[in-house]
Amino acid sequence: MLTTVTAAGGPSRAPAAGGPSCAHGARAPSSAVSLAGKAPPTPGPGVLAETRAIATTPAPGPDAPADEPPAVPAQVAAGTTAPARRQRLAWLDGLRGIAALCVVYEHFGARVLVSADVAVHRIFDPGLYGVLVFFLISGYIVPATLEQRRELRSFWISRMFRLFPLFALAIGITLVFGGFGIANLAAQGQNVGETALAHLFMLSDLLTGPNLIVVIWTLSYEMVFYLLLTALFTVRLHHRSGTLAVIFVTAALVLGGCLPFGWLSGTLGKTQVALAADVLVMGGLGVALAFRGLPRALGAWLAAGTGLTLVVLNGSRSAYEGLTILALMFTGTLLYRAQDGQLSRNRGIVLAVGIFAAAVTAGVWHPPLFASNPETIKAGQWIMSVALAGLTFAIGLAVQNRRVPRFLSWLGLVSYSVYLLFPLLLDVYDKIPFPPSYHDEPWEQAGIAVAYVLVLLACAATTYHLIELPMQRLGRRLAGRMGRRVSQAALAT
Repeated sequence: MLTTVTAAGGPSRAPAAGGPSCAHGARAPSSAVSLAGKAPPTPGPGVLAETRAIATTPAPGPDAPADEPPAVPAQVAAGTTAPARRQRLAWLDGLRGIAALCVVYEHFGARVLVSADVAVHRIFDPGLYGVLVFFLISGYIVPATLEQRRELRSFWISRMFRLFPLFALAIGITLVFGGFGIANLAAQGQNVGETALAHLFMLSDLLTGPNLIVVIWTLSYEMVFYLLLTALFTVRLHHRSGTLAVIFVTAALVLGGCLPFGWLSGTLGKTQVALAADVLVMGGLGVALAFRGLPRALGAWLAAGTGLTLVVLNGSRSAYEGLTILALMFTGTLLYRAQDGQLSRNRGIVLAVGIFAAAVTAGVWHPPLFASNPETIKAGQWIMSVALAGLTFAIGLAVQNRRVPRFLSWLGLVSYSVYLLFPLLLDVYDKIPFPPSYHDEPWEQAGIAVAYVLVLLACAATTYHLIELPMQRLGRRLAGRMGRRVSQAALAT
């Protein structure tokens, strides 16, 4: 059994005053998957990322669509139109939309039509499945973003403007809800300074939490992945995706169940560890962005080493889970490289199959077989969730050049807003005084579920257009200016 990794990654899925916990593998595609084809690579915005091209063209101008890659690979650039690029993005948007719906269902399903929810969980965990698809998408896209920009500062500017504005808004709303008693922040059990330090760089889940919005646990692993990519980029090892995926999944399989939970915070103190982690990560990253040569590499590796240490010794979940997540993200990168022709497709398929087999084994082997915790994921759920996530990504690769339903493509674009906002709406839902007969009226529950989804999508569309899109465009403008300055400095020298 898998110890409390519910796709939401936190408390149980049962309704609670503080709202549900929530979250953000793949068996390698078969020979039918378009890894084998000659189709051009398919860039797309990540759940937490947007680009996928490796090209030597400059970063896009401020008028470029926020989620469209700034360039396409040189070998297919000729004759490529903007609609064609958008179409190649659509399959990833579609996967993202499916994953978002599954994560929402994971938490809302425990509140309505409970018998159906129980039946679904006998087969697989929708939330775990959804977050694994999200991680694969990020692994597929984010490294290509960095490689296309070929400049750390513009990459990080883009990432910060992509993630932090909506993150800050969601945290702010949560605090307001807590002040009005809608969200039960008192149950979080941390002082203000400790909580602020834990959330400052989105590392809350690796600083023994709790997460103000439990969904943000996945962002902790996203940030560590970005730090690792940055460090690898400084020493030109970022192309070793297959090797890195194998290393991480091997560590998950061999050591993952033996490493302690939250050991650093338990030994040294939560506030002290959170402060030290923020200083080392942000200080190291600052050095990496401010300097070049050896100082840049040392700063990047200091930040990445700190993040990886937190994953291994201080996570809120078992180390094998964190190591498996990193392995699957690098597997996404591996599949991208096979798709792009940087790696033999046969080797990519074999490696991906082996990595997913090891990931399944790690999840089944390490957790205690006798776990009685109601949050525990059964081994069968882990197997099916990981396998289905991999199969979903493989199918996406296989049909990437086909038209994606417009709704799914749109849902993928607003998925980050959906992801951060739906727990807040669940807090509101939990405060509605439904009559006792409500839970015995399936049609009434179904109607409320439809209304909830419609309100959620309306809120997500609003924040996407008013917060995400303007901030992404601003980030692109700043990153473009930074890229031009770097190019001019290079020419001057």
